[in-house]
Amino acid sequence: MVKHHCQNILSQLPSHRLLALDVLRGLTITAMILVNNPGNWLYMYWPLKHADWHGLTPTDLIFPFFIFIVGMSITLSVNAMQAKGITKQSILRSGVVRTVKLVALGWFLALFYYNFRDPNFSWLDERLAGIRIMGVLQRIGLVYLIALACYLYIKPKYIALTFVSLLIGYGALMIYTPYSLPNGEIVKGLWLHGNNLSAWLDNLLLGANHVYYATAKPLAFDPEGILSTLPAIATALSGILCGYYISTEKNLGKQVRIFTLVAITSIVCGCLLSLLIPINKALWTPSYVIISSGLAMLCYALCSYILDIRKVRLWSAPFLVFGANAILFFMFAGIVARILIMIPVADTSLKSAIFNQVLQPLFGNYLGSFSYSLLFLLASYLVMYACYKRGIFWKV
Repeated sequence: MVKHHCQNILSQLPSHRLLALDVLRGLTITAMILVNNPGNWLYMYWPLKHADWHGLTPTDLIFPFFIFIVGMSITLSVNAMQAKGITKQSILRSGVVRTVKLVALGWFLALFYYNFRDPNFSWLDERLAGIRIMGVLQRIGLVYLIALACYLYIKPKYIALTFVSLLIGYGALMIYTPYSLPNGEIVKGLWLHGNNLSAWLDNLLLGANHVYYATAKPLAFDPEGILSTLPAIATALSGILCGYYISTEKNLGKQVRIFTLVAITSIVCGCLLSLLIPINKALWTPSYVIISSGLAMLCYALCSYILDIRKVRLWSAPFLVFGANAILFFMFAGIVARILIMIPVADTSLKSAIFNQVLQPLFGNYLGSFSYSLLFLLASYLVMYACYKRGIFWKV
Protein backbone atom coordinates (compact mmCIF):
# COMPACT_ATOMS: atom_id res chain seq x y z
CA MET A 1 0.00 0.00 0.00
CA VAL A 2 2.80 2.43 0.92
CA LYS A 3 4.69 1.57 -2.29
CA HIS A 4 1.59 2.16 -4.41
CA HIS A 5 0.98 5.46 -2.59
CA CYS A 6 4.52 6.66 -3.34
CA GLN A 7 4.36 5.55 -6.97
CA ASN A 8 1.10 7.44 -7.40
CA ILE A 9 2.69 10.64 -6.07
CA LEU A 10 5.73 10.36 -8.34
CA SER A 11 3.56 9.65 -11.38
CA GLN A 12 1.81 12.99 -10.94
CA LEU A 13 5.01 15.03 -11.07
CA PRO A 14 4.90 17.29 -14.17
CA SER A 15 7.58 16.36 -16.69
CA HIS A 16 9.14 19.83 -16.60
CA ARG A 17 9.81 19.70 -12.86
CA LEU A 18 13.29 19.00 -11.50
CA LEU A 19 12.75 16.10 -9.08
CA ALA A 20 15.94 16.56 -7.05
CA LEU A 21 15.19 20.25 -6.48
CA ASP A 22 11.58 19.61 -5.45
CA VAL A 23 12.65 16.86 -3.06
CA LEU A 24 15.42 18.99 -1.53
CA ARG A 25 12.87 21.79 -1.07
CA GLY A 26 10.53 19.27 0.56
CA LEU A 27 13.24 17.98 2.89
CA THR A 28 14.08 21.56 3.86
CA ILE A 29 10.51 22.72 4.54
CA THR A 30 9.81 19.47 6.41
CA ALA A 31 12.79 20.11 8.66
CA MET A 32 11.65 23.71 9.15
CA ILE A 33 8.17 22.69 10.31
CA LEU A 34 9.60 19.90 12.46
CA VAL A 35 11.87 22.21 14.46
CA ASN A 36 9.23 24.96 14.68
CA ASN A 37 6.63 22.76 16.37
CA PRO A 38 7.97 20.91 19.41
CA GLY A 39 5.58 19.85 22.14
CA ASN A 40 7.56 22.02 24.53
CA TRP A 41 10.41 24.40 23.67
CA LEU A 42 12.25 23.36 26.83
CA TYR A 43 12.58 19.78 25.63
CA MET A 44 14.30 19.60 22.26
CA TYR A 45 17.06 17.32 21.09
CA TRP A 46 20.29 19.14 20.19
CA PRO A 47 20.02 18.81 16.37
CA LEU A 48 16.57 20.44 16.50
CA LYS A 49 17.84 23.58 18.26
CA HIS A 50 19.69 26.61 16.94
CA ALA A 51 23.19 27.34 18.18
CA ASP A 52 23.09 29.63 21.21
CA TRP A 53 24.97 32.29 19.25
CA HIS A 54 28.13 31.45 17.30
CA GLY A 55 28.32 27.96 15.85
CA LEU A 56 26.27 25.68 13.67
CA THR A 57 23.66 22.97 14.22
CA PRO A 58 21.62 21.10 11.59
CA THR A 59 18.72 23.44 12.35
CA ASP A 60 20.86 26.46 11.45
CA LEU A 61 21.13 25.10 7.90
CA ILE A 62 17.40 25.03 7.17
CA PHE A 63 16.84 28.70 6.29
CA PRO A 64 19.95 29.14 4.10
CA PHE A 65 19.08 25.89 2.31
CA PHE A 66 15.68 27.34 1.49
CA ILE A 67 17.21 30.61 0.27
CA PHE A 68 19.69 28.62 -1.84
CA ILE A 69 16.77 26.68 -3.37
CA VAL A 70 14.99 29.97 -4.09
CA GLY A 71 18.04 31.00 -6.11
CA MET A 72 18.12 27.75 -8.07
CA SER A 73 14.39 28.02 -8.75
CA ILE A 74 14.80 31.57 -10.08
CA THR A 75 17.21 30.38 -12.75
CA LEU A 76 15.00 27.53 -13.92
CA SER A 77 11.71 29.46 -13.82
CA VAL A 78 13.10 32.54 -15.58
CA ASN A 79 14.62 30.36 -18.31
CA ALA A 80 11.26 28.67 -18.82
CA MET A 81 9.38 31.98 -18.97
CA GLN A 82 11.84 33.55 -21.37
CA ALA A 83 11.56 30.48 -23.61
CA LYS A 84 7.84 31.29 -23.86
CA GLY A 85 8.65 34.84 -24.96
CA ILE A 86 7.83 36.58 -21.66
CA THR A 87 9.82 39.81 -21.35
CA LYS A 88 12.21 40.67 -18.53
CA GLN A 89 9.99 43.58 -17.52
CA SER A 90 6.96 41.32 -17.15
CA ILE A 91 8.96 38.79 -15.14
CA LEU A 92 10.25 41.52 -12.84
CA ARG A 93 6.75 42.95 -12.36
CA SER A 94 5.51 39.51 -11.37
CA GLY A 95 8.45 39.28 -8.98
CA VAL A 96 7.47 42.55 -7.31
CA VAL A 97 3.91 41.27 -6.84
CA ARG A 98 5.24 38.03 -5.38
CA THR A 99 7.47 39.90 -2.95
CA VAL A 100 4.55 42.05 -1.78
CA LYS A 101 2.48 38.92 -1.20
CA LEU A 102 5.26 37.21 0.77
CA VAL A 103 5.77 40.26 2.97
CA ALA A 104 2.00 40.51 3.53
CA LEU A 105 1.81 36.83 4.47
CA GLY A 106 4.67 37.32 6.91
CA TRP A 107 2.82 40.19 8.55
CA PHE A 108 -0.38 38.12 8.62
CA LEU A 109 1.38 35.39 10.61
CA ALA A 110 2.85 38.01 12.93
CA LEU A 111 -0.64 39.33 13.65
CA PHE A 112 -2.50 36.01 13.73
CA TYR A 113 -2.79 35.45 17.46
CA TYR A 114 -5.28 36.17 20.22
CA ASN A 115 -4.98 35.16 23.87
CA PHE A 116 -8.52 34.01 24.73
CA ARG A 117 -7.43 32.99 28.24
CA ASP A 118 -6.49 36.53 29.23
CA PRO A 119 -9.49 38.88 29.61
CA ASN A 120 -7.11 41.86 29.59
CA PHE A 121 -5.40 40.88 26.34
CA SER A 122 -5.37 43.70 23.79
CA TRP A 123 -4.70 42.57 20.23
CA LEU A 124 -4.14 46.16 19.12
CA ASP A 125 -1.50 46.79 21.78
CA GLU A 126 0.11 43.36 21.94
CA ARG A 127 0.17 42.43 18.25
CA LEU A 128 -0.57 45.32 15.90
CA ALA A 129 1.30 48.08 17.74
CA GLY A 130 4.30 45.81 18.22
CA ILE A 131 4.24 43.97 14.90
CA ARG A 132 7.53 42.40 13.90
CA ILE A 133 8.45 44.13 10.64
CA MET A 134 11.01 41.61 9.39
CA GLY A 135 10.66 37.83 9.46
CA VAL A 136 11.20 34.63 7.52
CA LEU A 137 8.72 35.28 4.70
CA GLN A 138 9.67 38.96 4.57
CA ARG A 139 13.32 38.05 4.09
CA ILE A 140 12.48 35.45 1.47
CA GLY A 141 10.44 38.04 -0.43
CA LEU A 142 13.14 40.71 -0.40
CA VAL A 143 15.94 38.29 -1.23
CA TYR A 144 13.89 36.75 -4.02
CA LEU A 145 13.20 40.10 -5.70
CA ILE A 146 16.80 41.32 -5.61
CA ALA A 147 18.17 37.96 -6.72
CA LEU A 148 15.61 37.85 -9.53
CA ALA A 149 16.66 41.29 -10.75
CA CYS A 150 20.30 40.18 -10.66
CA TYR A 151 19.61 37.15 -12.81
CA LEU A 152 17.52 39.14 -15.27
CA TYR A 153 19.97 41.97 -15.81
CA ILE A 154 23.44 40.74 -14.82
CA LYS A 155 25.57 38.19 -16.66
CA PRO A 156 26.49 35.05 -14.67
CA LYS A 157 30.17 36.02 -14.30
CA TYR A 158 29.08 39.34 -12.76
CA ILE A 159 26.61 37.52 -10.51
CA ALA A 160 29.60 35.59 -9.16
CA LEU A 161 31.40 38.90 -8.67
CA THR A 162 28.33 40.32 -6.92
CA PHE A 163 28.28 37.28 -4.60
CA VAL A 164 31.88 37.91 -3.57
CA SER A 165 31.32 41.69 -3.29
CA LEU A 166 28.32 41.26 -0.99
CA LEU A 167 30.28 39.06 1.39
CA ILE A 168 33.36 41.28 1.40
CA GLY A 169 31.26 44.45 1.67
CA TYR A 170 29.12 43.11 4.50
CA GLY A 171 32.13 41.79 6.38
CA ALA A 172 33.98 45.09 5.98
CA LEU A 173 30.96 47.07 7.20
CA MET A 174 30.58 44.86 10.25
CA ILE A 175 34.28 45.05 11.13
CA TYR A 176 35.23 48.65 10.32
CA THR A 177 32.07 50.78 10.69
CA PRO A 178 31.82 52.44 14.12
CA TYR A 179 28.46 52.74 15.87
CA SER A 180 27.17 54.24 19.10
CA LEU A 181 25.75 52.31 22.05
CA PRO A 182 22.90 53.75 24.16
CA ASN A 183 25.45 54.84 26.80
CA GLY A 184 27.29 56.90 24.19
CA GLU A 185 30.25 54.53 23.80
CA ILE A 186 31.58 54.25 20.24
CA VAL A 187 32.56 50.70 19.22
CA LYS A 188 33.19 48.68 16.06
CA GLY A 189 34.04 45.21 14.86
CA LEU A 190 31.92 43.29 17.37
CA TRP A 191 29.93 40.13 16.63
CA LEU A 192 28.13 39.93 19.98
CA HIS A 193 24.48 39.25 20.75
CA GLY A 194 22.82 42.68 20.78
CA ASN A 195 26.11 44.44 20.17
CA ASN A 196 27.11 44.64 16.52
CA LEU A 197 26.54 46.96 13.58
CA SER A 198 23.59 44.95 12.27
CA ALA A 199 21.84 45.17 15.65
CA TRP A 200 22.54 48.90 15.81
CA LEU A 201 20.89 49.44 12.41
CA ASP A 202 17.85 47.32 13.32
CA ASN A 203 17.47 49.20 16.58
CA LEU A 204 17.75 52.53 14.76
CA LEU A 205 15.44 51.84 11.80
CA LEU A 206 12.99 49.23 13.08
CA GLY A 207 12.82 50.10 16.77
CA ALA A 208 12.90 47.81 19.78
CA ASN A 209 9.14 47.16 19.59
CA HIS A 210 9.28 45.67 16.09
CA VAL A 211 12.12 43.14 16.23
CA TYR A 212 12.38 39.53 17.41
CA TYR A 213 14.95 40.14 20.15
CA ALA A 214 13.16 43.13 21.66
CA THR A 215 14.87 42.78 25.04
CA ALA A 216 18.42 42.20 23.79
CA LYS A 217 21.03 44.40 25.45
CA PRO A 218 22.42 46.85 24.69
CA LEU A 219 20.65 46.86 21.31
CA ALA A 220 17.40 45.17 20.29
CA PHE A 221 17.70 43.45 16.92
CA ASP A 222 16.15 41.00 14.50
CA PRO A 223 17.78 37.77 13.24
CA GLU A 224 16.18 38.56 9.87
CA GLY A 225 17.34 42.16 10.10
CA ILE A 226 18.10 44.81 7.52
CA LEU A 227 21.88 44.68 7.12
CA SER A 228 22.10 40.89 7.39
CA THR A 229 19.76 40.62 4.41
CA LEU A 230 22.76 41.52 2.19
CA PRO A 231 24.64 38.24 2.77
CA ALA A 232 21.31 36.38 2.53
CA ILE A 233 21.10 37.75 -1.02
CA ALA A 234 24.55 36.24 -1.58
CA THR A 235 23.15 32.86 -0.52
CA ALA A 236 20.43 33.17 -3.17
CA LEU A 237 23.03 34.16 -5.77
CA SER A 238 24.98 30.99 -5.01
CA GLY A 239 21.80 29.07 -5.79
CA ILE A 240 21.36 31.04 -9.02
CA LEU A 241 24.87 30.12 -10.13
CA CYS A 242 24.17 26.44 -9.44
CA GLY A 243 20.89 26.67 -11.34
CA TYR A 244 22.68 28.32 -14.25
CA TYR A 245 25.21 25.49 -14.34
CA ILE A 246 22.41 22.91 -14.38
CA SER A 247 20.79 24.69 -17.32
CA THR A 248 24.02 24.64 -19.34
CA GLU A 249 25.46 21.24 -18.37
CA LYS A 250 23.05 18.40 -19.15
CA ASN A 251 25.32 15.52 -18.11
CA LEU A 252 23.99 14.49 -14.69
CA GLY A 253 27.14 12.65 -13.70
CA LYS A 254 29.30 15.67 -14.42
CA GLN A 255 26.85 17.91 -12.55
CA VAL A 256 27.17 15.74 -9.45
CA ARG A 257 30.97 15.59 -9.65
CA ILE A 258 31.39 19.35 -10.12
CA PHE A 259 28.89 20.21 -7.40
CA THR A 260 30.60 17.83 -4.99
CA LEU A 261 34.03 19.29 -5.70
CA VAL A 262 32.86 22.91 -5.44
CA ALA A 263 30.84 22.13 -2.31
CA ILE A 264 33.75 20.54 -0.47
CA THR A 265 36.00 23.44 -1.47
CA SER A 266 33.39 25.91 -0.25
CA ILE A 267 32.99 24.15 3.10
CA VAL A 268 36.75 24.11 3.66
CA CYS A 269 37.04 27.81 2.74
CA GLY A 270 34.16 28.68 5.07
CA CYS A 271 35.81 26.82 7.94
CA LEU A 272 39.07 28.67 7.33
CA LEU A 273 37.25 32.00 7.17
CA SER A 274 35.54 31.20 10.49
CA LEU A 275 38.95 31.65 12.14
CA LEU A 276 38.51 35.38 11.36
CA ILE A 277 34.73 35.80 11.16
CA PRO A 278 32.53 33.57 13.36
CA ILE A 279 29.85 31.29 11.94
CA ASN A 280 26.59 32.91 12.97
CA LYS A 281 23.09 32.41 11.56
CA ALA A 282 21.46 35.46 13.16
CA LEU A 283 24.12 37.73 11.61
CA TRP A 284 24.31 35.60 8.43
CA THR A 285 28.08 36.01 8.49
CA PRO A 286 30.22 35.41 5.35
CA SER A 287 31.66 32.21 6.83
CA TYR A 288 28.10 31.01 7.48
CA VAL A 289 27.09 31.81 3.87
CA ILE A 290 30.02 29.94 2.35
CA ILE A 291 29.62 26.85 4.55
CA SER A 292 25.82 26.65 4.28
CA SER A 293 25.86 27.18 0.50
CA GLY A 294 28.48 24.47 0.15
CA LEU A 295 26.41 22.06 2.25
CA ALA A 296 23.26 22.93 0.27
CA MET A 297 25.12 22.23 -2.97
CA LEU A 298 26.40 18.93 -1.56
CA CYS A 299 22.88 17.90 -0.50
CA TYR A 300 21.52 18.76 -3.94
CA ALA A 301 24.26 16.67 -5.56
CA LEU A 302 23.39 13.75 -3.26
CA CYS A 303 19.67 14.05 -4.09
CA SER A 304 20.44 14.22 -7.80
CA TYR A 305 22.71 11.17 -7.59
CA ILE A 306 20.13 9.10 -5.69
CA LEU A 307 17.03 10.26 -7.59
CA ASP A 308 18.25 10.98 -11.11
CA ILE A 309 21.24 8.68 -11.59
CA ARG A 310 20.50 5.72 -9.32
CA LYS A 311 16.73 6.28 -9.72
CA VAL A 312 15.94 5.32 -6.12
CA ARG A 313 12.82 7.43 -5.77
CA LEU A 314 10.05 5.90 -3.67
CA TRP A 315 11.44 7.35 -0.42
CA SER A 316 11.13 10.87 -1.83
CA ALA A 317 7.36 10.89 -2.33
CA PRO A 318 6.34 12.55 0.98
CA PHE A 319 8.99 15.25 0.53
CA LEU A 320 7.80 15.84 -3.01
CA VAL A 321 4.32 16.50 -1.64
CA PHE A 322 5.68 19.05 0.84
CA GLY A 323 8.17 20.57 -1.59
CA ALA A 324 5.70 21.13 -4.40
CA ASN A 325 3.56 23.26 -2.06
CA ALA A 326 6.20 24.76 0.23
CA ILE A 327 4.61 28.17 0.88
CA LEU A 328 1.15 26.66 1.41
CA PHE A 329 2.71 24.14 3.82
CA PHE A 330 4.52 26.91 5.71
CA MET A 331 1.34 29.02 6.00
CA PHE A 332 -0.83 26.06 6.95
CA ALA A 333 1.62 24.98 9.65
CA GLY A 334 1.97 28.52 10.98
CA ILE A 335 -1.79 29.06 11.23
CA VAL A 336 -2.59 25.67 12.74
CA ALA A 337 0.26 25.97 15.26
CA ARG A 338 -1.14 29.30 16.45
CA ILE A 339 -4.70 27.97 16.62
CA LEU A 340 -3.56 25.08 18.83
CA ILE A 341 -2.00 27.63 21.18
CA MET A 342 -5.05 29.91 21.12
CA ILE A 343 -7.72 27.26 21.87
CA PRO A 344 -8.19 27.21 25.67
CA VAL A 345 -8.44 23.90 27.54
CA ALA A 346 -9.10 24.45 31.26
CA ASP A 347 -6.28 26.75 32.39
CA THR A 348 -3.96 25.96 29.48
CA SER A 349 -3.97 25.66 25.68
CA LEU A 350 -4.92 22.72 23.48
CA LYS A 351 -1.28 22.28 22.47
CA SER A 352 -0.09 22.17 26.08
CA ALA A 353 -2.90 19.78 27.00
CA ILE A 354 -1.91 17.37 24.23
CA PHE A 355 1.72 17.42 25.35
CA ASN A 356 1.26 17.55 29.13
CA GLN A 357 -1.65 15.12 29.44
CA VAL A 358 -0.96 12.64 26.63
CA LEU A 359 2.50 12.66 25.07
CA GLN A 360 4.66 13.58 28.07
CA PRO A 361 3.18 10.85 30.33
CA LEU A 362 3.57 8.28 27.52
CA PHE A 363 7.03 9.12 26.20
CA GLY A 364 8.69 11.47 28.67
CA ASN A 365 9.93 15.02 28.14
CA TYR A 366 12.15 14.90 25.06
CA LEU A 367 10.61 12.02 23.14
CA GLY A 368 7.15 13.35 23.99
CA SER A 369 8.04 16.77 22.62
CA PHE A 370 9.50 15.20 19.48
CA SER A 371 6.41 12.99 19.11
CA TYR A 372 4.27 16.11 19.04
CA SER A 373 6.36 17.42 16.15
CA LEU A 374 5.93 14.13 14.27
CA LEU A 375 2.17 14.09 14.82
CA PHE A 376 2.00 17.68 13.61
CA LEU A 377 3.90 16.68 10.46
CA LEU A 378 1.65 13.67 9.86
CA ALA A 379 -1.51 15.75 10.12
CA SER A 380 0.03 18.34 7.79
CA TYR A 381 0.98 15.64 5.31
CA LEU A 382 -2.61 14.41 5.04
CA VAL A 383 -3.74 17.92 4.13
CA MET A 384 -0.85 18.59 1.73
CA TYR A 385 -1.35 15.21 0.05
CA ALA A 386 -5.02 15.99 -0.51
CA CYS A 387 -3.95 19.23 -2.21
CA TYR A 388 -1.30 17.45 -4.27
CA LYS A 389 -3.73 14.76 -5.40
CA ARG A 390 -6.23 17.39 -6.54
CA GLY A 391 -3.59 19.43 -8.34
CA ILE A 392 -3.79 22.33 -5.88
CA PHE A 393 -0.47 24.15 -5.91
CA TRP A 394 -0.51 27.55 -4.25
CA LYS A 395 1.89 29.98 -5.85
CA VAL A 396 2.20 33.47 -4.41
